[in-house]
Amino acid sequence: MRELTYVARRTVEWREAPDPKVRSAGEAIVAPVAATACDVDSSILAGHGFIDPPFALGHECVAEVTDVGEDVTGVVPGDLVVVPWAVNCGTCAHCRSGLTAHCTSVPHMAMYGAPIGGSWGGLFSDLVRVPYADAMLVPLPAGLDPVAMASASDNWSLSWRLVAPHLRARPGARVLVVARGSIGLYVCDIARAFGASDVLYVDPDAGHRRLAESYGARTAEAIEPVPHGFDVAVEATGRVEQLALAVRSLAPEGVCESAGNHFRPGELPLLDMYLTGVTLRIARDNVRAHIPDALDLASSGKVAPERVVSHVFDWEQLLDALPEKHLKPVFVRGITPGRASS
Repeated sequence: MRELTYVARRTVEWREAPDPKVRSAGEAIVAPVAATACDVDSSILAGHGFIDPPFALGHECVAEVTDVGEDVTGVVPGDLVVVPWAVNCGTCAHCRSGLTAHCTSVPHMAMYGAPIGGSWGGLFSDLVRVPYADAMLVPLPAGLDPVAMASASDNWSLSWRLVAPHLRARPGARVLVVARGSIGLYVCDIARAFGASDVLYVDPDAGHRRLAESYGARTAEAIEPVPHGFDVAVEATGRVEQLALAVRSLAPEGVCESAGNHFRPGELPLLDMYLTGVTLRIARDNVRAHIPDALDLASSGKVAPERVVSHVFDWEQLLDALPEKHLKPVFVRGITPGRASS
């Protein structure tokens, strides 16, 4: 089989690897059918990552199950499934408490798409081994388009977690979104669906702002801090100065969720944060715990994640198209774009 391998800035290549096989009774083999670039993949491809190449890339996809071990009961060959980015067993104490990104049955930070916590390959590969199939794989609900849900492995489900629980706890909350890629746009859509009274989306990209406006958000190219202006802030830029802007704009006891990959150091306004009383969370997402809720929302008809998909390419175009700058490209094979799961 082939693995799409990141080798240098804006450069990927196909490399041959042995076809993965089921090694134990609880494993599965899947073939990605709709895979997309996470926002962090875009940073890696731009040369801003912290891991030296080469490594297999990709950690967001809907896949078709091709083989399962004899103990797997949750999926069968032919099923379409969401493959979460983090490798997790589902049975250790961390997994049982929802901390699936910190599974103790595998090396710390084990994941697809980067050689952290071992080498698990990437989801831009022809075939992928899933070691804990029943714990990890989530069947795609009938009626959902694999292309629209290609990001459920990470960015779509992460976006649900960034804003939905806060709006449940604070009905009608005001939401600030400071972003550059798909995460912020998904957040705008989800915030509207959960009844935010105001959503301000800040992004220098005019096309992104138009898309945010289609979700009912106010938009701005840039802003100064808005003291006490928002109950919830989401920062997804990877720029510390933008994170500082977000926390400076919070109301007393407000919450800031940072989904930016902060590869560079910087300073935060800690005194301002102390005086206002804010909660700041900077973290990888324990995505497996949130995928079902995020898929339920997508099935409700209250959101339109398909609008964030900027391009649909054939699988064989990965080599040339992935390094280009696109908001949310999806690469497909074996399915017709727009086809719903059945």
